[in-house]
Amino acid sequence: MIINRRSRLAKKSRGVIKILTSLNKRERLIFSVIVLSLGLFIAEHLLGKSGIFTVFTIAVLTDLLLFLSLYSDLKENKFLQIFILPFFFSLSFGLFYFLVPGRYLTRIFTTSLYAIGLYSLFLSENIFTVSSIRTIALLTSARTVSFVITLISYFFLTNVLFSLHIQFIPFLILLFIFSFPLVTHSIWTHTLEKKLFSNFYWPLVLTFVLVEIGSMLWFWPSTPTVLAIFLTGVFYTTVGISQIWFERRLFKSVMWEYIWVSSIVLLTLLVFTSWTS
Repeated sequence: MIINRRSRLAKKSRGVIKILTSLNKRERLIFSVIVLSLGLFIAEHLLGKSGIFTVFTIAVLTDLLLFLSLYSDLKENKFLQIFILPFFFSLSFGLFYFLVPGRYLTRIFTTSLYAIGLYSLFLSENIFTVSSIRTIALLTSARTVSFVITLISYFFLTNVLFSLHIQFIPFLILLFIFSFPLVTHSIWTHTLEKKLFSNFYWPLVLTFVLVEIGSMLWFWPSTPTVLAIFLTGVFYTTVGISQIWFERRLFKSVMWEYIWVSSIVLLTLLVFTSWTS
């Protein structure tokens, strides 16, 4: 019976691949988004808490469908970096689903938001891939969309991590595991280096900053959502300044934007801290 199930699954996989190869690139991206959105909805709405194992499968499937959709471009430009954010975006949405109220309309809204974000992300990764071949006018827009989706993914992941209330060392390890790839991807969108870890030390230093601040927040008496907002604000500030440094746009007016954001998230943390506990 197990063999029969595996053979049926293999036949279905080959069927999906045949459909993808018969479509053009944009149609392949749309088809991939529909398949992943339905998979996420079914995993979370019908399977309940047992669907957490399916979430990791969907995250891997996200990269696989992206690879099949952009295969013709990736043959000339093997950018492994484009697979980082799609994986963590699907993973973050899938895990965050468990913190969302289990209402039917809420699930539909969250799934729709996931589909829109995933399609925008796929288009952005496509632009990053093609931009190495020829100049793309939408490169700046793709960087903006990618960074916004990175911030959403980071907020969801940190919110889930703080909500678990796990021990200190495992907390730091998990924080490092998803912070380093997301920082690496964010830096790469402004350098577009072909080597995966061409700027290894820069993302590593920024990740250690995030982990150190996260270690202090582990002791901080506040809610997981507020802590996640603050750490996401730190991510926005540190990584954002690094991005504009790579673009040689580190001007005073731009710096004030990050100062204001840092002040707001710090004020939010202080206001919503339970000082009496």
